[in-house]
Amino acid sequence: MKARTDAEHKAKMQKLQAAQAKKVATKTVEKGLLIVHTGPGKGKTSAALGMAVRAIGHGMKVGVVQFVKGAMATGEKAVFDRFPDLIEFKPMGEGFTWDTQDRSRDIAVARTAWDEVRRMIADPSYAMVIADELNIVLRYDYLPVDEILEALAAKPAMTHVIVTGRNAPQVLIDAADLVTEMAQVKHPFREQNVRAQAGIEF
Repeated sequence: MKARTDAEHKAKMQKLQAAQAKKVATKTVEKGLLIVHTGPGKGKTSAALGMAVRAIGHGMKVGVVQFVKGAMATGEKAVFDRFPDLIEFKPMGEGFTWDTQDRSRDIAVARTAWDEVRRMIADPSYAMVIADELNIVLRYDYLPVDEILEALAAKPAMTHVIVTGRNAPQVLIDAADLVTEMAQVKHPFREQNVRAQAGIEF
């Protein structure tokens, strides 16, 4: 294949730049988004908390409620605790369902965590609310999905809400503005027997 000259490359990039500028000029809507991170791959919570970092970097207030995690100390909480005016980080879970082994208690814990998410969504001072692993709760029918959808539909117009967890229900995907599915290609836990490590998993 013939190498492109600098002049040819510049001409092509200028054409792409003009096309992109034309496309961007048509995007005039600004609103709070419902975002879903799902799929079997690693990175759903990490991506959501990365968006939280981005938001607090802009001086926006963020609320995070973790539905499953909570039984262990995480690096994220250690960082976010340094910004108490900008982020409220609440790990409210009691561990994975195979660890708790108590459905009634899991439902009660999920209800308490959901009440916190609803409080944050209803408070216009929060620019972003993250419901981490809410999809797990919905998968096990700990909370009615219709109730979740109703609250999300009624959120303030400029509030961003991010829901994470594998197996997002189709109705939530349909309601969302942005959906990312994390695909697992390789994972050291499965292929190499590598344990969960600080700074990577927690």
